[in-house]
Amino acid sequence: MQVARNHVAQRVGMQEVARRAQVAASSVSRVLSGHPDVSPEMRARVQAAVMELGYQPDFLAQSLRRGASLSIAFIVADISNPLLASIALGAEKLLRSAGYSMLLTNSGSDPDLDAAHVRLFLHRRVDGLILSLASERRKAIVDLLADSQVPTVVVDRQLPARARASAVFSDHRTGMLAATNALLDLGHRKIGLVSAPLDIFAGRMRLAALREAVAARGLPEDAARFVSGPFTHEHGRAGTLTLLDAPDGAPTALIAGSNQLLSGCLEALQARQLRPGTDIALITCDDTPLARLYQPPIAAITRDTVAVGRTAAELLLRRLRPSLPSDAEPSTVVLDTHFEPRASCCPPPSRG
Repeated sequence: MQVARNHVAQRVGMQEVARRAQVAASSVSRVLSGHPDVSPEMRARVQAAVMELGYQPDFLAQSLRRGASLSIAFIVADISNPLLASIALGAEKLLRSAGYSMLLTNSGSDPDLDAAHVRLFLHRRVDGLILSLASERRKAIVDLLADSQVPTVVVDRQLPARARASAVFSDHRTGMLAATNALLDLGHRKIGLVSAPLDIFAGRMRLAALREAVAARGLPEDAARFVSGPFTHEHGRAGTLTLLDAPDGAPTALIAGSNQLLSGCLEALQARQLRPGTDIALITCDDTPLARLYQPPIAAITRDTVAVGRTAAELLLRRLRPSLPSDAEPSTVVLDTHFEPRASCCPPPSRG
């Protein structure tokens, strides 16, 4: 009996919103469900009425009627990474405005845990998945996505076509080319990259761009050195020390392949009493408060991380609520990166 009374109260509530907004109840339903075929004027009137009346839609009842959960799962490798937190923020804000709840979970950069989370969320019948995977090469994840009908978007990851995943990529090549060319213009001829794993898109693209820029100047291959490994402080430190201890001489410039690697890189430079901007040039991939506030400020390859998350959500919503048949198919968007020169980007130290 209580369930029936609650259902009546819910229905009356929507009618009240419709009367206040001077629209049909069906129009209220379209606005609250995020239907694309709603005029901006009608959406504004309904949203104003909802706010005035304090109306709370019964999303559980709606999901039961539609056979949809109105929930999106976002799986990230490391939620402690400010970059991923910013991407998640951009996605969640847009999804919330469209009536979806976002469920965020962390794999700790463990591909097996990525697969376990995907399996769990598919079992719980989420409406869509956004994935920032620890590795692109885990067959179990591709198999799960290929066998499911759940729309999926990957962030900066390349999966086989059979996974049927949309993707939002950052143009890592352009940013890395600009950064490397800036170092070459300053006179550097040995550039070291403390790289992200090469089994993810960003790691491969950044290394390829570094080599491309060096080759375009007619320099030998060993002018570009790299050490790849996980997105950790420990790899940042160990990789930097490995490059500094190269038998044929240390690089005069370093590029940290992520904001997580940067802190380890700085620790290694401090241990060797090398000052960025004076004794060695230093650039980081992805801007953070650490890069901007460090003295001297650290040059960075930047991107709009909130826009990355928002774009991932847009791609997913397009597949969930297609206006055209083509909208239901996987699609790809590439977003810009830029190089921000700062005082850490200096010429090679004088040997005289």
